[in-house]
Amino acid sequence: MRRLALLIPLVILLVGCGGKSATSGATKTKGSTMNCEIGGDKSKAELANLDEGKTHEIVVNTNKGSFTFELATKISPCATASIAGLVQKGFFDGLTFHRIVPGFVIQGGDPEGNGMGGPGYTTVDAPPKDTQYVKGLVAMAKSGSDPSGTSGSQFFVVTGENVGLPPDYAVLGRVTDGLDVVEQIGRLGDPSDPSGAPTERIEIKNMRLEAK
Repeated sequence: MRRLALLIPLVILLVGCGGKSATSGATKTKGSTMNCEIGGDKSKAELANLDEGKTHEIVVNTNKGSFTFELATKISPCATASIAGLVQKGFFDGLTFHRIVPGFVIQGGDPEGNGMGGPGYTTVDAPPKDTQYVKGLVAMAKSGSDPSGTSGSQFFVVTGENVGLPPDYAVLGRVTDGLDVVEQIGRLGDPSDPSGAPTERIEIKNMRLEAK
């Protein structure tokens, strides 16, 4: 399976994988408020129906504490419905933050744990052209060759003030609670290691979808 890369200046590459490109054998999956392109194995895509009248959050419980991020359902309806569906299935339980680059991002959601895995399908939500990837923003990883906004299961949380990424990565949401936990995890990487290998295992015990 192809490695998906989060391209940034200098020499650091952050990678993730979500399956075949959304432009390869793509199909339309219709939910209550969306019409999403699904690439890869569409039988694996179970997008959640998120009530437009509510605010939806995902609580990430790790072995270093918990943090919460609010889903950007209007900006990325397909990516947010996809990750909500994966959360409801327990897809992320027991996975790790496999890539940590201090002052840049923490990245997780790979069932392979090596930047090569994904859920077997992709969605696409091209981000707004003025998107800035600032501290606390949560977005989806993709390869440089995939269309803007392609998403699988690998997500990253920005730990730098503004990391200067181009508007290519689907916006998943923003951290609303537990940013100190994110920052703590973000320090558990070797700044001299461009691969971003963590200095210790950071496990996602579980992720929980909440609505209010």
